[in-house]
Amino acid sequence: MASSFTPFPRPGYSELYQERLSRSLPFNILRTRQVTGESADIQHREFRAGAAGQNGIKAALFYTEGLVENQAIDQFVLQPIMMQMKSLDTETGHAADIMTLLEDYYIPASGVQRVENMGRVIELLNSGSAILYLDGVDTALAVDLTGWKERAIEEPSSQGVIRGPKAGFTESIKTNLSLVRRRINDASLRYDGQKIGEITKTSIVVAYINGIVNEDVLAELKRRLSLIQTDSILESGYVEEFIQETSWSPFPTLYSSERPDVVAAQLLEGRVAVFVDGTPFVLVAPALFGEFFHSPEDYYNRADISSLLRLLRFVSFLIALLGPSIYIAITTFHQEMLPTDLLFSLASQREGVPFPALLEAYLMEITFEIIREAGIRMPRAIGQAVSIVGTLVIGQAAVDAGIVSAAMVIVVSITAISSFVIPAYNLSISVRILRFLFMLLAATFGLFGVSTGLILLALHLCHMSSFGVPYMAPFAPFQLNEQKDTLIRMPQWLLNKRPRLLSRNTWRQPPPDKNPAPRK
Repeated sequence: MASSFTPFPRPGYSELYQERLSRSLPFNILRTRQVTGESADIQHREFRAGAAGQNGIKAALFYTEGLVENQAIDQFVLQPIMMQMKSLDTETGHAADIMTLLEDYYIPASGVQRVENMGRVIELLNSGSAILYLDGVDTALAVDLTGWKERAIEEPSSQGVIRGPKAGFTESIKTNLSLVRRRINDASLRYDGQKIGEITKTSIVVAYINGIVNEDVLAELKRRLSLIQTDSILESGYVEEFIQETSWSPFPTLYSSERPDVVAAQLLEGRVAVFVDGTPFVLVAPALFGEFFHSPEDYYNRADISSLLRLLRFVSFLIALLGPSIYIAITTFHQEMLPTDLLFSLASQREGVPFPALLEAYLMEITFEIIREAGIRMPRAIGQAVSIVGTLVIGQAAVDAGIVSAAMVIVVSITAISSFVIPAYNLSISVRILRFLFMLLAATFGLFGVSTGLILLALHLCHMSSFGVPYMAPFAPFQLNEQKDTLIRMPQWLLNKRPRLLSRNTWRQPPPDKNPAPRK
């Protein structure tokens, strides 16, 4: 069940949605300024609508500077009202009728709606809408004029590929939805929107393909989203922690991506995506263990090349997880497993090292983790250079000073490099955490401890699930028919079925005997 907590209480704010607008324009202006605290970015202008010779109808326009385009305000609101309404007899016309004319005829904007309470006025005002008040009318017009600055569509920074689309999601949820809609040109693609966060009121959109999605997964995801009670949602990581399967496992149960092609492919398999406004990372559920080793480029290269690279990632995962622990176990408890020449070489290297193998490995691993984190946090222009130079200098200096052996530096370096091969950054972090536990088991019980740790890890992974789908599927429970896209990737013309546990409609394309693709 999703976690939840009571939001920070704000007395009186919920009552704003029960507070109806007044017919008095001065009162509405004063009340809006009071609720917004006369914030510097909340601008308003008072004017009259109607012919110059007449008294006209008093009006006021509120908008948030930076969230709307000033040119759009002039073009779609002020100019139609002040110029085109000159011929309108406002002295005999009823104010409510004038408001209807504005809504139906004079304001040429696509998003126009009536607002009746102050809470909704503030919500739309902070979302990029302009609020128009008329004297004598107890409702307001909200005109959607959203026009804040957006980052250009660029290549994703966390999931780069050599071959494939270079477009990535941005911080605008509207742009992200359009990028996926462009790739799935079908009426069955559904977007269900809602707002979460008592203060931020962040837009959340659940995306799925009707007729393909697993209805149970979709219902469970929406249920968990409905249970979220918090003040703020500033990034998709907030939502992930609320709806993830468990908070006490290092392994992620939700997949995150900033690539539109990846999210589109996941939707086509029957998954559900969660878009969060303000972040380029989109959550996808359910997430399976084996899919964290898949790269978008696997489906853009030939099957044989993709299969070899995917196997390399699984091997790198084992090296990143067990490399230092196996070295510690063999050099501490099982020296007989080493060739004699190699054993003498390692013994001579460790002759002047004052620390045991475990402390030596911990010292090097922590040092490399510090260097890695420093390279990420430092400015991009010098971060990579500092990481490389720092690693070389510190490693060589540690060997020359006799603090660690050269073999340990090699093992830790290969382990660190192997962790970068894993495409999913959140899974590589899990490996880095578990690596320290396996090193402790190896130093305590040798290879027996490493084997015990692997058994417990396998039991933990088989016990996990993601929105009701077994986390280790299709390995456990083993499904032979769904091994075409797991450890290796079969050619596209053989991938003719969607994963059975993920989608309701299993056929991805016509059966092989009706597929015109060559089969050689």
